Amino acid sequence: MKLLIIRHADPDYERDDLTETGRREAACLAERIAPMEITEYFVSPLGRARATIAPTLRKAGRTAVEYDWLQEFSIPIERPDVDGLSRVPWDWLPQDWLKDPRLRSDRDWRKNEIMQRAHTGEAYDRVVGEFDRLLASYGYERDGLLYRAVRPNTDTLAFFCHLGVACVLMSHLMNCSPMVLWQGTTLAPSSVSVVYSEERRSGVAAFRAASLGDVSHLYAAGYEPSFAARFCEVHGNGDRED
Repeated sequence: MKLLIIRHADPDYERDDLTETGRREAACLAERIAPMEITEYFVSPLGRARATIAPTLRKAGRTAVEYDWLQEFSIPIERPDVDGLSRVPWDWLPQDWLKDPRLRSDRDWRKNEIMQRAHTGEAYDRVVGEFDRLLASYGYERDGLLYRAVRPNTDTLAFFCHLGVACVLMSHLMNCSPMVLWQGTTLAPSSVSVVYSEERRSGVAAFRAASLGDVSHLYAAGYEPSFAARFCEVHGNGDRED
């Protein structure tokens, strides 16, 4: 089985839509994804994800299944550096979250006091529980840290969603703390992450990322990826800092 986890294109967050750059990115993405043999498309209910998938669905003559659990994982957590300031989990200064080694643990990240107060672990479990139910319907049933391949296949599932929830899904597949992906990777707008199942012994499957945040469809069209994915490269250069 192959999973395509696709972030929405350049967003206009105020309108929950795409910018003009985002619409161009979505059109380039459609040129890449629509010709593929996709078994099923899934999409977040938020406008920026639906606007991203629309050109692909039109070009492929397909429809998508909408799931609430694919919407952005925007659980507000306290920023420990500023009293009363809440942000999404990936908007946390590295010098703060790295102080707690539990946040790097696949099992212990949810024991962090800030995560507990925000009930982040419970929200994570709801998302990955729905994700696992979907994978089970396609023949891969979660069994501890692995999957039982009860109906092995080469289906391709495409998920059009968001940065935060994409990291949740991949952290679950790879059995790592979501903080490691939220804080240590970036998925540019319209990027495609590809995750394959591997069944090295009959009936037992694991998942491996073959590519993360790939934007080759933009470079092929002569475009640079937009910036709405990360913070400033050099402090004071005018991009997002804090």
